[in-house]
Amino acid sequence: MRRNRAEIDASHGKLTRRAALLGGAQLLFMGGLAARMRYLQVDQADQFRLLAEENRINIRLIPPARGEIFDRNGRRLAQNVPSYRIVLVREDAGDVEAVLDRLSTLVELDAETRERVIAEVNRSAPFLPVTVLEDVSWDDVSRVSVNAPALPGITPEVGLARVYPRGQDFAHVVGRVGRVSQADLDALEDPDQVLRIPRFQIGKINVEAREEAVLRGSAGTKQVEVNATGRVMRELSRREGQSGADLQLTVDAHLQGYVQARLDGESAAVVVIDCESGDLAAIASAPSYDPNLFIGGISSADYNPLLNSEYRPLVNKTVQGTYPPGSTFKMMTAMAALEEGLIGPEDTVYCPGHLEVAGRRFHCWKRTGHGRVNLENSLKQSCDVYYYDLAVKVGIEKITAMANRFGLGIKHELALSSVAAGLTPTMAWKLSTRGEAWRVGDTVNSSIGQGFTLASPLQLAVMTARLATGREVTPRLVKSVDGVERPDGLGAALDMNQNNLNKMRKAMHDVVNDRRGTAYRSRIIAEDMRMAGKTGTSQVRNITAAERARGVTKNQDLPWNRRDHALFVCFAPYEAPRYAMSVLVEHGGGGSTAAAPIARDVMLQALAGGDPPLEAYPQGDRERIAEQQERLRALRFGTDGRARDRA
Repeated sequence: MRRNRAEIDASHGKLTRRAALLGGAQLLFMGGLAARMRYLQVDQADQFRLLAEENRINIRLIPPARGEIFDRNGRRLAQNVPSYRIVLVREDAGDVEAVLDRLSTLVELDAETRERVIAEVNRSAPFLPVTVLEDVSWDDVSRVSVNAPALPGITPEVGLARVYPRGQDFAHVVGRVGRVSQADLDALEDPDQVLRIPRFQIGKINVEAREEAVLRGSAGTKQVEVNATGRVMRELSRREGQSGADLQLTVDAHLQGYVQARLDGESAAVVVIDCESGDLAAIASAPSYDPNLFIGGISSADYNPLLNSEYRPLVNKTVQGTYPPGSTFKMMTAMAALEEGLIGPEDTVYCPGHLEVAGRRFHCWKRTGHGRVNLENSLKQSCDVYYYDLAVKVGIEKITAMANRFGLGIKHELALSSVAAGLTPTMAWKLSTRGEAWRVGDTVNSSIGQGFTLASPLQLAVMTARLATGREVTPRLVKSVDGVERPDGLGAALDMNQNNLNKMRKAMHDVVNDRRGTAYRSRIIAEDMRMAGKTGTSQVRNITAAERARGVTKNQDLPWNRRDHALFVCFAPYEAPRYAMSVLVEHGGGGSTAAAPIARDVMLQALAGGDPPLEAYPQGDRERIAEQQERLRALRFGTDGRARDRA
């Protein structure tokens, strides 16, 4: 049917409007697309350029060099040395097993190592290096380098490894490092990213661990270009990190070495403290171990003997071990009574060999008793009954308060692991921990350093330094950090009657230098080195009434672990104290026979700065001491006179 002109014009008008709408929509779409492209290419160009760079450029951490540790005279105790390792890259090696066969003709490569390497290669990306051997010698590196054309994919690398040149002498002081474990990371709230670097090492115990923050330093960074598979193509830039700070300790390496040698064969501890500064000149626990064994992972053959030994070589007895202080505690009981004005120096107590308290008999070590003794004689002869009597008068609260003032029952802050606080008991302590009321018998036992009372060798050395100086001497182990001195530990004067302190010092002098003193056989006869001290013997077993009636079994007739501990505390020179010391010999028997001779030898070494003149010893001891000095020199330095396992 023919349409008229009006219908045709109307139809054309509708088509024109539709075309206009469609064209407008197309223009709008193209305009939006153009705007979006401009936004992405111009406005967001920097951001997308950064994202692209991050896909192409990686930032990697460079481990810092660990700070080194020195003794007070600058001798190295922990140092970094070049460490060589051999690595393998699978994509460069081709036939891995064939390459390992050729490598085994040049360096020792056991079956276990070979299996480990193949397993790691198979689960790693082909371009990632896998460590074949660590801590190889320079000769091994040289052989591998010379034969490089025949060893595709094999490359020697160099890094830094921690070494302890003084070996076992400082295992319980410096400690050791080890690879970062998951437990180490879990223990930190916000672990430093450098800890996630493969094979990175941190301090595990003692100074290495406690001073980790200053020894570690800060990591550097490097920018490397990588391809789509993550392979490093080239290094673009590098920013070196900050090396860790060097530490200087207060310990004298020569004195420490002598003490460790002198304790050879014993389960013992010695602490030597400088009375003028609180510096720990020696802090030795025996037996010890070689911390170098732990660096790359210790073997079961080396670790099991350390773990299972009844002498406990892994334990630092100087600060971790707490023991009944025995008669070395008697000065605290006496000082409490003197400061309270409950006794005078000439007041006497009769000792028949025991004292009845609350229906119980407390025995003196001397079965027949000491007769009438005053303060000086009671300490000189170590009469127990005198202190039983004082304890009843003074009471446990005042005895404990006095012990605390002298550093017992106090945790001293040192850069060592597991420093113990010891125990100076009170009535409230027993009630809260044991649910029992305090008894007067508990006070009597505590008065001679038995019962609940416990102290570490470190605490006993601090106690002795405070007695010797009348000052609140505090132990210090870290002398300086990168040359910046840390505060010393001389401390303020103790708020005590000076006459009472003088009485204690005079009594301790007589313990060593009076013929009736318990340590007379360990005296020093050189006038300018005379020593004052106190012996101690602490029981580790109960003596029954039946055993006492038939005669107490001698220590030498008992199994080693049931013998008494032997203790001795001392200071010298008597007129102007320079050093204070404590000695503990686990299950050594008597303090006068086992601990005091060690203390005299160590004290003379400290005062003389080496082997002392034989004239410092009594005439009858000189031949034996000369032989001992020669034996200890051979033990420390070897028969050729060169330091054994030392830098």
